[in-house]
Amino acid sequence: MTIRKEEEKDYEAVFKLTEEAFRDREHSDHQEHFLVEKLRKSEAFISELSLVAEDENGTIAGHILFTKLTVENGTETFESLALAPVSVKPEYQNQGIGGQLILEGHRIAQQLGYQSVILIGHENYYPKFGYKKTSNFGISFPFEIPEVNGMAVELVKDGLKNKKGMVKYPKEFGID
Repeated sequence: MTIRKEEEKDYEAVFKLTEEAFRDREHSDHQEHFLVEKLRKSEAFISELSLVAEDENGTIAGHILFTKLTVENGTETFESLALAPVSVKPEYQNQGIGGQLILEGHRIAQQLGYQSVILIGHENYYPKFGYKKTSNFGISFPFEIPEVNGMAVELVKDGLKNKKGMVKYPKEFGID
């Protein structure tokens, strides 16, 4: 697998693979493919952090998107990244492609100067990549989720130290 920056020519394939990846997911609103399109047009979009995994035949097998978000506590605002979504075509799932995308995304985000990533995800998957409960950092979400599913990772030492507050998503996520 080759991990590279998504290009405009990839958009249609990414749209289809994202829809396929979430089609049978129980914990999905099945709108992830539309979310990717909205986020690409937003101020939160970072083109270097929209990545695809391509097999040796040029087939796009996976996609990951990290976008800007903030953590706010009334007096201070801290910048972080949202990881959403990670999509892998069903026939390529369980081969480590999602993990490769996550790790490469972390590496690039760190190079770009980002200190942390926040996500809502499966409690048995993301800890493998260093994610811990956001409650450990004093970070909460503007909606109810099981505590184990809200997670964050520090891309640099103490990247979330004293950065407590409420996650504020870009408006494209449709969360107020």
